[in-house]
Amino acid sequence: MAPQRDETGAATMFVVLMTIALLAAAGLVIDGGYALAERRQLTTQAQQAARVGADALEQNSLRDGGAVAVDPSRARAAASAYLQSVGAPAADINVTGGQVTVTLRGNADTAILSVVGVTSIPVAGTGAAESIDANTP
Repeated sequence: MAPQRDETGAATMFVVLMTIALLAAAGLVIDGGYALAERRQLTTQAQQAARVGADALEQNSLRDGGAVAVDPSRARAAASAYLQSVGAPAADINVTGGQVTVTLRGNADTAILSVVGVTSIPVAGTGAAESIDANTP
């Protein structure tokens, strides 16, 4: 006759492991949703900043009737001023010809995953705009 094994606590261990797995899944869903919302906000701010920057045209080209072009320094200043007014994080602003590209980087704080040491999730948003006059010959 084989000796009987003591299985006391086996169900408790199963419940504990399942609870941890469900909390981890909930953390990924909830905190992932927060990260997506933060990314959407950064993308919206970057797109608007790029539009504002693309509207910063060179004044001399407007007066002379020559080729209308985006003034890179004014475009960066205008985009930075907009981003500062909405409280956006620091940005990478690139001006190439008539196109202005803005990239924002930030972190989405976690609510549930912070229990396991993940306090934030890095997020980024990029927006680009082309001056309406960039397509004119």
